[in-house]
Amino acid sequence: MPPKAKITREMIVEAAFEIARNEGVENINARTVSEKLSCSTQPVMYHFATIEALKKTVYAKVDSYHSEYLMNIKNPQDNVMLGIGLNYIRFAIEEPHLFRFLFQSNAFNGSTLLEMIDAEELTPVISAMQGEVGEASREQVKGIFLTIFIFVHGYASIIANNSLAYDEELIKVHLERAYNGAILAAQENAK
Repeated sequence: MPPKAKITREMIVEAAFEIARNEGVENINARTVSEKLSCSTQPVMYHFATIEALKKTVYAKVDSYHSEYLMNIKNPQDNVMLGIGLNYIRFAIEEPHLFRFLFQSNAFNGSTLLEMIDAEELTPVISAMQGEVGEASREQVKGIFLTIFIFVHGYASIIANNSLAYDEELIKVHLERAYNGAILAAQENAK
């Protein structure tokens, strides 16, 4: 008889990620993860003392996946921030359960928007924007990002919750206006 397959921590996280992706984070529990891995619940509870600990680890994986998704811009020769903004909205369309897990699951409870902007995960986005904006300081770029984030997040949230049809051309126009307005406001404030 062959030895039983060893269930690793990574296998558990991957199974829980797939559950979050396809069914929603609320469906992650020891039973659903063990069923996905065709094992008992014992390996799940061995590697994660609580389901909340597993969900926290999966959240970090989803956050990393989301960051990679944002930076995979279709036409990098165009406006980088426009590309990132459209990818943010596309993520809400293509991965609604993951979008809700990241941004509508109370993960930021007690945090401020400024703390969120200073998160390490946003460094590539802020750096890409800074390269595009040019002469603006890092703080001005963060202000521009905040304006765009609120705008884009509103679109993405409405779409992720199935309340709005996706019209990329219309969204592009609105996003470009918001971006240009945020840059002008930052330049005005710098004077």
